[in-house]
Amino acid sequence: MTGVGPGAGTRSAIDEAIALHRAGNLDKAKRLYERVLKADPANVTALHFLGVLHHQRGQSERGIARIEQAIRLAPEYADAHNNLGNVLKETGRLEPAFRAYRRVVELMPTHADAWNNLGVVLRGQSMYDEADQAYRQAIAANPAHVAAWQNRGNLLARLRRFDEAVVAYSRVLALRPRHTGAYDALGRTLYRAGKVTEALEVYSEWLRVDPGNSVATHMLMACRGGEVPARASDDYVRDTFDAFAGSFDQVLDQLGYRAPALIAELLTRILPAPDNGLVVADAGCGTGLCAPFLRPRAKRLVGIDLSSGMLARARARKTYDELIEAELATWLARQRPVYDLIVSADTLCYFGTLEPVLSGAATALRPGGRLVFTVERADDGATAYQLTSSGRYSHTESYVRDALAGAIFTVVEIVPAVLRQEVGHDVHGLLVSAQRPI
Repeated sequence: MTGVGPGAGTRSAIDEAIALHRAGNLDKAKRLYERVLKADPANVTALHFLGVLHHQRGQSERGIARIEQAIRLAPEYADAHNNLGNVLKETGRLEPAFRAYRRVVELMPTHADAWNNLGVVLRGQSMYDEADQAYRQAIAANPAHVAAWQNRGNLLARLRRFDEAVVAYSRVLALRPRHTGAYDALGRTLYRAGKVTEALEVYSEWLRVDPGNSVATHMLMACRGGEVPARASDDYVRDTFDAFAGSFDQVLDQLGYRAPALIAELLTRILPAPDNGLVVADAGCGTGLCAPFLRPRAKRLVGIDLSSGMLARARARKTYDELIEAELATWLARQRPVYDLIVSADTLCYFGTLEPVLSGAATALRPGGRLVFTVERADDGATAYQLTSSGRYSHTESYVRDALAGAIFTVVEIVPAVLRQEVGHDVHGLLVSAQRPI
């Protein structure tokens, strides 16, 4: 094709561009959309999808401008309103996203995707009844809408309406038998409802469908109790957080996630005068939620994480000097003692035995260097650590103190703290500060 003209040729070019776009060939799709628009500047389909493509390539403002241009030319273009809402939601602008989705369902009351998206925004604003109604509308419009069933199950589990959540997740699996998220959520929900035997059956069935699945294997061990592994496997951590990366910040915000803020407050107490000359490691950096308060203290800031998906999000912040994909304890043990500060927010809850990672931190810190981290708290009457139904480990304070002493750390302070909300309950933890002796 050497050119794009009006009529059937334009329609053919648009169809080809959309097919390339859906196949992930963004460069060729972009060129073809632009050729269509050169011949027909008012082509609303090309404007709309080129806007979506810009957003996918990290150029969200350009994307919004293109989609809004399409909407000005075709005010009743429902799918453009829906994708405008998606871009706005994914860039954190929930109020205008809400308005975009509302416009879709005004134009097309049976637009299941828009109702589902509306539910996501409403849940993000803690408007749970309204979110449930939106998910119901999506399901009424399309009873086979997998995402709406899954999202409604997640909402119902959040509200501790466990029996209804189980029905929703079971419906997802009936529609899509290998749906990883539904198996995971169904097993966790049954366990939290006290139906341990049924949870074990779900994880066992998941392994029959997907032998060797790292999440199913880990959660089966969590439900069985008894002897548990010393730490979560690399595959479990990687698979869990790669899948979670895209929605990580938004979900944690909904859960009132406080670990980074707690660490920031602690650093203000123990290092009151910000010193931008420190070499700092963000150990288990995730999407980079600790970076805003670490960067002003650091002449060099290094982030380490096992999840490439999380690291991609952290890289987009452009605040780290280096980002490293590695297993944390092994990486720390291989470092020279060059770090002044190592921070680990909500990462050591994936370790049962803490000695390897704490010994590694001692190896990587200079004399006098500081280690600050959070763990989830187990009652001191329990064993040193336990693997909980969340898939994370909790630790007793006495064990944390012993493990720090074994790694030759001096404890500065250990204080109880609420780290987040989960299924409507506080998750209790410990905020720990220790120092390598000078």
